[in-house]
Amino acid sequence: MDTQVNSQVSFVTVPEDYTDQRVDNFIFARFRKVPKSRIYRAIRKGEVRVNKKRVTAETRIQPGDIVRIPPMHVPESDHIPLKPSQQWLKIMANSILYEDDGILAINKPSGIPVHGDAGTYGVIEVMRALYPQYPHLELAHRIDKETSGCLLLAKKRGVLKQLHAAFREGDVQKTYYALTLGKWKKSELHVEVPLKRCERQTGECVILVDKTHGKVSLTNFEILDKFEEGEGVLAHPVTGRTHQIRVHAQYRGHPLAGDNKYGDPDFNTQLKILGLNRLFLHAMKLKITLPGASQPIKVQAPLPVELTKVLENLTRIA
Repeated sequence: MDTQVNSQVSFVTVPEDYTDQRVDNFIFARFRKVPKSRIYRAIRKGEVRVNKKRVTAETRIQPGDIVRIPPMHVPESDHIPLKPSQQWLKIMANSILYEDDGILAINKPSGIPVHGDAGTYGVIEVMRALYPQYPHLELAHRIDKETSGCLLLAKKRGVLKQLHAAFREGDVQKTYYALTLGKWKKSELHVEVPLKRCERQTGECVILVDKTHGKVSLTNFEILDKFEEGEGVLAHPVTGRTHQIRVHAQYRGHPLAGDNKYGDPDFNTQLKILGLNRLFLHAMKLKITLPGASQPIKVQAPLPVELTKVLENLTRIA
């Protein structure tokens, strides 16, 4: 299912095997060459509807739903398929942490998005090039472009539905490592404040704490390493909101090192001098239990060399 252009409004009936898929992912799959920004804009403006009702990007669709899709145009320059470079194919092939008949787990490098946009490619495009024998290869979840670490993909539609169900039901445990500003107090480690997605006039997406209209969001932090410059913490997100760990840490007054959106400029400058050239956030561990499985799947991604070198340059406190 890969439609490249849609010159007029279309109404698509959701097939039987698309239970609980997000509406944005449903459209992405149909229009792989349309810029994601165009699709998100159409959703925000109400041009995309499900059963005649307005939706958000996170709305889940069900078999038999009628999805209204507005005209989608692809710039002429984007009709030529962009192929991932041999370098990226090699990098991603070497990033595989776990594989079975239905699941792939990779150690995503920082700097590559999970989805490509017009004229670019992301994790899913590279992995589809590596696994052409799996036409239904899809991401099971997302992590930020700047974040590295554990990322799950499903080879089959049935497995994707199982993974989505596991994430919804809380059968997935995720652990991140982050370097943060300041010294955490014990009372600050549990963060439960609602978050809301907003868009600035520039079109940039930003996540804000909104105790009135935000969605329930919960992260538990755990102090692991103490340095004179800051603290290394484990973050255990219970919910999976966009930028959740970054915003919750900022809310407590301990923004992440290298965070150009929610961080502290002076702290970022200090860490850049010490060798940090990216967001210091890494998805270290992932544990997932699937229906009928005798044992959970456990995946662990080692901290990237560029981050371990930064830690070596810090002054550790015993």
